[in-house]
Amino acid sequence: MFTNAQRQVERTGRHGTPRDQHLQDLVTQFQESTDEESKERIVANLANFAYDPYNYAFMRQLNILELFLDCITEPNERLIEFGIGGICNSCADPANCSVITQCGGIPLVIQCLSSPVKNTVNYALGALYYLCNPSTKKDILKPEVLRAVREYAAAGDVNASFSNLANAFLDKHVNS
Repeated sequence: MFTNAQRQVERTGRHGTPRDQHLQDLVTQFQESTDEESKERIVANLANFAYDPYNYAFMRQLNILELFLDCITEPNERLIEFGIGGICNSCADPANCSVITQCGGIPLVIQCLSSPVKNTVNYALGALYYLCNPSTKKDILKPEVLRAVREYAAAGDVNASFSNLANAFLDKHVNS
């Protein structure tokens, strides 16, 4: 369920931690952690917050989108999966898309299309759907990207999720 300021006050209570402070605490824990499993858990938690528009401004203020992008560059497939999941969850917001684009996120998202992890590919397809707009089309609608998306679109018998997301992308950005 999406949150609003009133709902957040009700859920937090008088002595609870405000949302921005909670997110800051998670970012600090991530930065201070040396344990890969802890980092994975924290990024997964942050990615779950990324679906709610109530959190978007906090995420931009705390550079959480940049943290997600950094995770995509890691060799750890779980960090990549949760990082691209956070990017995908937050991409419905144009301001978040702008941050992701300005921080060089498009090539990182495109890289995720070749991941061996199914969730990573799904999140990448979803993120590209939202990231593609008139100012980013030249960076996204490259022949190699379209080739990969078309392959996923044709994979309906193997993976309906890939096929549905890829077809939605093609319908909106290529076939329209």
